[in-house]
Amino acid sequence: MQDAPIPVIADNDSARRAAVTVDTYLRTLMIPDPDGARRFIAPGLRIRFTGGRAMNDPAECAAFNATRYAWVKKRFERIEVVCGATDDEAIVYNLGTLHGAWPDGTPFEGNRYVDRYIVRHGLIAEMQVWNDSAEWLLDRAEVERP
Repeated sequence: MQDAPIPVIADNDSARRAAVTVDTYLRTLMIPDPDGARRFIAPGLRIRFTGGRAMNDPAECAAFNATRYAWVKKRFERIEVVCGATDDEAIVYNLGTLHGAWPDGTPFEGNRYVDRYIVRHGLIAEMQVWNDSAEWLLDRAEVERP
């Protein structure tokens, strides 16, 4: 897991608090500890995962990742909070790369991702996840095709 602090771009204290919520949530989820991650989510959490998959619980993210990767972790590059965040609502982006291994054990790194969170009253209410994995899988399929 990544322990070093990462750059946070935030223009006020509410924004910094929202960034800490997202950072702590992701670090907990990557252990993986979906039960611990639930401490940071609002009732009715809405997750839209890669490919438009709708989910409602951090455990669903981990279960999906278990079908796509032998293992996967995030390397955080930075957190950006949209200007004007309040304790009522903040929009937070976590950007970085994925590293891990595909189901056949082939390692990978440098797979870009962007996560977008809406933090309301200190809890994550919405989460959207994008990354390059689908493109990388298509490229692997091209190479493996006879």
